[in-house]
Amino acid sequence: MKTDLEHWAALAAVVDHGGYARAAETLHKSQPAVSYAVTRLQEALDVKLLVVEGRKAVLTEHGRTLLQRARPLLRDLETLEQLARKLKQGWEAQLRLVVDVAFPRERLLRVIGELQGLCPDTQLQLADAVLSGAEEAIEQHSADVVLSTRVPSGFLGDFLMSVPFIAVAAPEHALFAQGQALTVEDLARHVHVVVRDSGQRHPRDEGWLGEDRRCTVSSLEASLATVMAGLGYAWLPAHLVEQPLRDGNVRALPLAIGGTRSLDLYLVVVRPELAGPATRAAVECFQRHVPPKRESL
Repeated sequence: MKTDLEHWAALAAVVDHGGYARAAETLHKSQPAVSYAVTRLQEALDVKLLVVEGRKAVLTEHGRTLLQRARPLLRDLETLEQLARKLKQGWEAQLRLVVDVAFPRERLLRVIGELQGLCPDTQLQLADAVLSGAEEAIEQHSADVVLSTRVPSGFLGDFLMSVPFIAVAAPEHALFAQGQALTVEDLARHVHVVVRDSGQRHPRDEGWLGEDRRCTVSSLEASLATVMAGLGYAWLPAHLVEQPLRDGNVRALPLAIGGTRSLDLYLVVVRPELAGPATRAAVECFQRHVPPKRESL
């Protein structure tokens, strides 16, 4: 073989990071070493792969075609090396969980407690996600197991559960004074409390009605507190407002339509080919601590 994957990895790093200096930092190599690897690759292939435009190295048309074919090989090699490390370790050293905030907190704590008993030597890392945050964790491979409302293209997920949401406001809120079924126009005159998307790349505005009168908070718990203070209305998970409804701290809004919503959650193993015993245990725990398929809370 005239080339090796280390040379292709150098080319990919130069392209991905916009130059030799940043690529060298990422690969933990010297800049001359990265430059030499790319030069050797071009000499071996006898094809110009990169050209310098201004201060940035960009692919030629041939370079773009060849690197596109090389990337799956680089990913396969990375997967193979990671798998070898996991086989050597046995149980994973760490397990990264990203869970959409709609998943009931009590159930999540039971899952975590069970996992601590099953894999005591595995460090558990848990992060909440809102809207696109879970999808981002899947696409960036920054988690091992993710509970998401959407499964990005190129990944597979299993339906886990459906979470009902209820439109609520404080009992003294002006919306209850109208004495009739509420419409979108009625809601638009009042502040809607929404939870900020935790994703950074492609944040979504979802679950609100497009009006300017909204209050953005960082968590469902903050949303509930804002609603209970009489500062707005919101759709909140039924499990979160069950007790406040019972205590009379909030009331369900009498909407003509759309007073309840349902949000499906999917369980995604981000890299199934690398799934170790802790990852598989997490999947089994989540599946054990949810209602039967296609049933809500």
